[in-house]
Amino acid sequence: MTSSVIVVGGDEEDLSTKPLGRLSVFYYGVGHMLNDITASCWFTYLLLFLTQIGLSPRDAAIVMLSGQVADGFATIFIGELIDRFGHFKIWHAAGSALVAISFSSVFGGCLPCSILHNNSLTVETLSYSMFAAIFNIGWAATQVSHMAMVNCITLNSTSRVALTSSRNAFSMVANLGLYAIALVVFGVSKAGTKENTETQYRWIAYSSITVGCCFVVIFLMGTKEPRLRINLKETNRSRIPWSYWFRKILYYQVAMVYLLTRLVLNVSQAYLAFFVIDDLQMAQSAKALIPAIIYICSFVVSVMLQEIPWNGKRLKAYYCAGGIIWIFCGVSILLLPRSISSFMYAISVFIGIANALVLVTAISMQSVLVGSELGGCAFVCGSLSFLDKMSCGLALYVLQSHQSASPKVDVNIKQNFNFSVTRYGLGLVPAVCSLIGVVVTYFMELDSTILKPLCQPLLLE
Repeated sequence: MTSSVIVVGGDEEDLSTKPLGRLSVFYYGVGHMLNDITASCWFTYLLLFLTQIGLSPRDAAIVMLSGQVADGFATIFIGELIDRFGHFKIWHAAGSALVAISFSSVFGGCLPCSILHNNSLTVETLSYSMFAAIFNIGWAATQVSHMAMVNCITLNSTSRVALTSSRNAFSMVANLGLYAIALVVFGVSKAGTKENTETQYRWIAYSSITVGCCFVVIFLMGTKEPRLRINLKETNRSRIPWSYWFRKILYYQVAMVYLLTRLVLNVSQAYLAFFVIDDLQMAQSAKALIPAIIYICSFVVSVMLQEIPWNGKRLKAYYCAGGIIWIFCGVSILLLPRSISSFMYAISVFIGIANALVLVTAISMQSVLVGSELGGCAFVCGSLSFLDKMSCGLALYVLQSHQSASPKVDVNIKQNFNFSVTRYGLGLVPAVCSLIGVVVTYFMELDSTILKPLCQPLLLE
């Protein structure tokens, strides 16, 4: 089977491999801020919120799983439609609108309960599951269109990594913004009742949506529809069948690495607040300070990664470095006694560094996989996101289902040390996933060509 070919003239081919400028990278990077700030709220506070308003840990896990499943299937479907019809910005705008409309209902009151005058836990669970699914469908449309755009904006591998790094850097900004909003809301209002708790999280949702939508507007105004995708549509072989990717060993390797990376990040994020408060019994401020340290460190590393000329060997090396750091962090968390809980602040620095290294390089491996085969870039992003959503949803469901039933085993009463589902979720799962990811990455065969860095440095000299 022959792969699709980009039919462009010499000048356009030079433009497609020309390093990008600072503004182009900036405009692209802010385009995922709405998704990032709402996703941060989703993984950090959803399980906590649902259990605080009366749902059992298992029902809370069902709500999260319903959203993850809807997201997973939506990524496949939307990826196929984007490969067929293009129009990245339209999909991005439509998905952002759906996210903005539905997200407040995920953390708001139970609307069907008010309509049906029925406050049973079953109705509440179904209501939150429905809005979680709607929110995640919009989230998927924005994510797939934004990720796939990287491959169609430029063919320059270093610029592709720079775009991914910029997106990751602004993802850290979005996460920090969420915690700043949450700190203000939690400080101003107290959650003494179920109604007050719902009001708190509703204001967090409203504020997050407002901030995120401002950056969506900046992205849509500053980013043009990718020229490479428009040129590709004019050819007769613009769309690549799924079977083409399924015959490539690299597809399965990249898929495995991306899946494991998302498991590391999402599962650890979901259980970080639980671990800090329940297991280590640190001050309430720690559940905001420790994530803030993680995201600040990730932001700094993400910006630094934009300055490096990239090739396949460097992607592998940096991913393995991040994975090894996470292994040590996971083991430290697994064995960390309550008596030296302040050591968690130091661990969070290394978690932030590791998160940036593995996420930026794992996403950039997708661009290496796609290369110049732009007719299937959205399918690659969508199919890998499907695996990510399904695996994360199932992992969180299994862990959360055992949350209330799992006994804490006191190994050393003097040090108040215990093994719990929360400790496994934050320490053992990321460490094991990182180890497997490092092994798979080591045996990858990636292109080792180094292209020019950005035409302007992103860091001020």
